[in-house]
Amino acid sequence: MLKSNIDASTDFEQRFESIDTLIFEHSTDAVKVIAKEIADLIRVKQALKQPCILGLATGSSPKGLYHELVRLHKEEGLSFKNVITFNLDEYYPMEPDSVNSYVRFMKSLLFDQVDILPENCNVPDGTLKKSEIADYCAAYEAKIESLGGLDIQILGIGGNGHIGFNESGSLQNSKTRLVALDHITRVAASSDFSGLNNTPRTAITLGVKKIMEAKRVILMAWGEGKANIIQTSVEGPVTTQVPASFLQEHNNVIFVIDKEASSKLTRINTPWLVEKIEWTDMLIRKAVLGLALKVNKPILMLTDADYIENGMSDLLADKGPAYDINIRIFNKLQNTITGWPGGKPNADDHNRPERAEPARKRILIFSPHPDDDIISMGGTFKRLQEQGHDVHVAYQTSGNIAVADDEALRFANFVCDYNTKFGIKNDEATGIYNEATTFLTNKKNSDIDTIEVRNIKGLIRKGEARSTSHFIGLDNDHIHFMELPFYETGRIEKDEVGEKDIELTVALIDEIKPHQIYAAGDLADPHGTHKVCLDAIFEALKRLKKKSYMKDCWVWLYRGAWQEWGIDEIEMAVPMGPDQVLEKRHGIFKHQSQKDGVVFQGADSREFWQRAEVRNKETADRYDELGMAHYAAMEAFVRWRF
Repeated sequence: MLKSNIDASTDFEQRFESIDTLIFEHSTDAVKVIAKEIADLIRVKQALKQPCILGLATGSSPKGLYHELVRLHKEEGLSFKNVITFNLDEYYPMEPDSVNSYVRFMKSLLFDQVDILPENCNVPDGTLKKSEIADYCAAYEAKIESLGGLDIQILGIGGNGHIGFNESGSLQNSKTRLVALDHITRVAASSDFSGLNNTPRTAITLGVKKIMEAKRVILMAWGEGKANIIQTSVEGPVTTQVPASFLQEHNNVIFVIDKEASSKLTRINTPWLVEKIEWTDMLIRKAVLGLALKVNKPILMLTDADYIENGMSDLLADKGPAYDINIRIFNKLQNTITGWPGGKPNADDHNRPERAEPARKRILIFSPHPDDDIISMGGTFKRLQEQGHDVHVAYQTSGNIAVADDEALRFANFVCDYNTKFGIKNDEATGIYNEATTFLTNKKNSDIDTIEVRNIKGLIRKGEARSTSHFIGLDNDHIHFMELPFYETGRIEKDEVGEKDIELTVALIDEIKPHQIYAAGDLADPHGTHKVCLDAIFEALKRLKKKSYMKDCWVWLYRGAWQEWGIDEIEMAVPMGPDQVLEKRHGIFKHQSQKDGVVFQGADSREFWQRAEVRNKETADRYDELGMAHYAAMEAFVRWRF
């Protein structure tokens, strides 16, 4: 049984949660607990001279688990010779040696690194003829049954609640079969296939019935992007629209999630509805702002009755009446608004988000990809430069994998044609571009870009980033291209943050000695580039904290194009007028390779400039609804204290 310092369920929580749920601070801690349970079971089965039957998942969620299992094998002698595995699913059609196949995924992350017998590794066959699939699926289930069923089934969860590839609409008695993939699922996977058009439309999946027959089910979910579907699956009704909700009826299931994925659960999001709490300033602000938006009233219009009718009578009793609470929260929210993100010189900064002094600050903006700066904080970026601060921007990665092949091919052809047109003879350069052109012309979906192609794509993005920075007003010596090594794998999957990444980050911070650092705090994907870049920054700051200049350094986190800070989290909101919104749009347009067909579109079909404008407008609208001044748009920031 899994153990944790957080109870899986209490009497209070059972009023809302229909599945035992364990919450961990970090996924790295969670996977160690899961791996220990698996390892303990393997050893018990070994002692009994019995096979251990594991149902395994793919995707980003179990990667850490497989890493820990490999560590247990290599460092603690855990043997897998008695383990028989059955994977949940495989894309169809799919060759086993394809870069995107789950066979390759499992061999790379687990099978080839432990002593499991090859004949004991079962992954659905993506090479079958369609006429063969039904019989194959029946045999797959029969093999599981002949071994006594699955001892443990490991699951992830899709954004629409799918488990395996059992999409919305799947029945609880569904069997192993060929399924059509939901558009949401295909969009989520499209980054692995360099675009939606290349993403498979079908897959073979273990049915819900076999998952429900497993003796033990452990579902993992990491990151804010899974928060809504976790809440729906755990607290909502059992419905075919959310297949993960079927697990409410399993007698031995647990959801193991990190704090970001838990953020929408009632006990986390609105704990005052679960039990009596100690009302901290942060919880009061969260509760009052949430109440105002729920009842559609400005903060100052909330009444005692509003508090009582919405489960907040304890707050009135402790901190009331409503009139006093309203004024306090109104003032706090109003004080987050500033047109001077670098601090207003010669002004009383007691209630301002930033310090007035020094009047001219050294500022370092970290941008994970070459366009995150302009997309996420373009208005603030320009204002900091216009207000006379010493602004530097650091592009942490090349962003090369986000350039479409046809864009790179166009660029390579241009260079070759240019050299021919003007009789420029550089055999080495021409050879490089000719090789890149040949590769791109004949490239298969499973091929990894050559170094030459990656360099071309990186140059395209570097040129666009430089153009944006010039548009803002920066000189070349204030534009830094870090090209952190973790990113340069040539694959969608990146390495973990490494020592060289940290050293480069430390060196740049130490060179600039900033009073302000801006960094991307978008943690929707805990395995994504933004998270790795932020980890590098945090580790660098940890190593530099004893430097004298660090006492005057404040760190502000912005969010990317995917989501925004919650209204209760925002500590600095920088307003923009209509002209500034248009100016920001023009800055984003400098990134031509990311327009009209973005490689990694995500679940949102809009272009990045459209997402940014809508997101910034929604933030301004929230402030307006709560009784603040009305602006065209706002960029929001949260301060990280180290």
